[in-house]
Amino acid sequence: MNKKYKQGAVGALLDEYEKAIAELQNVIKDISPLDLTTVVDNITADENCKSIQTILAHVVSAGYSYAIYIHNLKSTQVKHPGKMLRLTINDYQKDLDEVFKFTCDTFADIHDHELEEFDNAKKMKTSWKQFYDIEQMMEHAIVHVLRHRRQIEKFKIELKR
Repeated sequence: MNKKYKQGAVGALLDEYEKAIAELQNVIKDISPLDLTTVVDNITADENCKSIQTILAHVVSAGYSYAIYIHNLKSTQVKHPGKMLRLTINDYQKDLDEVFKFTCDTFADIHDHELEEFDNAKKMKTSWKQFYDIEQMMEHAIVHVLRHRRQIEKFKIELKR
């Protein structure tokens, strides 16, 4: 395998995000349309975590949100495309590819020295009231994908029972 790595700290963040998304895509590749939409967790109050479908819709939507936070910090305001419930894994595979492409496009004019910011006044304030610099937002985006990949792995086990 001759992986071509992107350059610098920005490249490292994008490479790790791409890897996390690819791992998620690999985990979901064999999910049937029925398993996609089956409610696995009836107990949770979180509407984003009831089925694999709701998890994936949330992951895609959040992926756009993270990139839009970064984009809007540096440039004109971009609107969020909205959350989409899809009926096939193939559609989510494409959505995840598009999220990554959108994120890469967002980083086209961001340089390594812009990743860290220590002044909260220059950070992004999230909808959950935390302040993040660009690096922290991308680290959050990466771990978000990883955590939901793990959740889907557990859901797949439940669906086999």
